[in-house]
Formats: sequence, structure tokens, C-alpha cells
Amino acid sequence: MDLDPTTRTLTLLTLLQSGGEWTAADLAERLGTSIRTVRRDAQRLRRLGYTVEARPGPGSAYRLSPGVKVPPLLFTADEITALVAGLHLIRAWLPEESVASSALLKLDQVLPRPLRRRAAATDLATEVLQQPGAVVAAATVGVIADAVAEGGRIRFRYTDQHGRPSTRLVEPYRHFLRAGQWYLVAFDVDRDDWRTFRLDRITDICAVAGTYQPHPFPDESIEHWLTTDFGRVRPGSPRPAAEVAEPTR
Repeated sequence: MDLDPTTRTLTLLTLLQSGGEWTAADLAERLGTSIRTVRRDAQRLRRLGYTVEARPGPGSAYRLSPGVKVPPLLFTADEITALVAGLHLIRAWLPEESVASSALLKLDQVLPRPLRRRAAATDLATEVLQQPGAVVAAATVGVIADAVAEGGRIRFRYTDQHGRPSTRLVEPYRHFLRAGQWYLVAFDVDRDDWRTFRLDRITDICAVAGTYQPHPFPDESIEHWLTTDFGRVRPGSPRPAAEVAEPTR
């Protein structure tokens, strides 16, 4: 077994979290490394804020300090930077909800001290100036994501750009961001065709019970599908502007 240092350290933490005392030799065998490397990895956990106790001597052993609440997250500093910056971007589309803000707060509560400093620094240094065209509901994104993962269907009320309401039964494929707006691309069951829907115009969304065989997406990518007028432009023909059309019926 040849683990990279981050994976090896995470595995060491998992073993120590299982409880009891582990000899350095046992840990080295489980990790496929040397006792000296186990020592270095234990020190790395201490630098991250975990209280790893060591019993010295020929039969040296390690354990996590009893009663210490162990943070469940182990990230590199650069991964924390990416995560916090990403939450700032998402928060721009969720200004009326506390989802991104509460996620940042919870992240601060579970990270070791050095990573909390990096998270706080990234939070302070990052600001999103470009405002999105419309906000979306986190709950809407969650229902769509679950249905995509499970190969299920969803039903919702939709109001088009002319203010006309309708009820849709669809097989969601992906939601995507383009020109400041979030869209859902899905197969509309009642209309027997693929459609795009703006997420901010979707309400009363719910999952539909049952399992279904999803229709395969008709193109190599969403980008190509959009820039070929939903697959209607033949190869070699001039491509139209990559605008997202909403359903007209």
C-alpha cells in the first residue's frame, strides 16, 4: 500500500478515532509504512490541532486524548481556500437565505486552529462584486440534485418569461450556470421533449415516487447542445449565439 501523505494521515486519524491504544508497529503495518513515518504523521495531526498522546519506549503507542472532541474534517490549507471562496460565490445567488453563511460558521467550528485561520483569512479577503440576475432557493437545488442522483422525476410549478404558469413533470438531467442565471435542463415527460427552465421561476417542487428509466441526454454536452440550437444545427453550419431558450409550451 502506497498512500500519499494526506490520505495516510487521514487513515491514521480514522484508526485512532476507533479508540484504544495503537502500537507504532501496528499502525505502521496498517498504513504500509515505517514507524518513523507514523511518528511524522502523528506530529502532523498535532499541528492540525488533534491531541495525539504517545507512550515512549520500545513498545511506543499512540492514542487520542480521552474526552477531546475530534474535528471530523481534515483538509489542506489550499482546499479550505477553495471551499470558502466557493461558498462566497454561491452566497451571491442565495442572498435571502442563510445557507452559505451558516455553512461558513459551522466550518469554523469544526476545523483545527491553523485551518480556521486560513478559512477566516479567505473569508475576509474574498468579495464577489458581480451580482447574479436572480436568486435561487437552496431547497430547489437539493430536490433536483437528489432526483438526478437517483434517476427520479420531479414535479413543479413553472412561470415562463411571459408570466404564464404551468405544471411540469420532468426527468432532471443537470442544472447549470450561464450568463448570471441558473437553469435546469430536463426531459419534459408530458411534452416528450427536452426543455430548459430557469431555477428562479420554479416553485412547489417535489420528488415523484417511483423509479424510472431516464431518457439519455441527446448530445455530447450541454454546451454543444445549446450552441447548436438544441442539436438542430448540422455540423459545418454557422452556430447561433449560445443563448438559453425557455420553454414556450
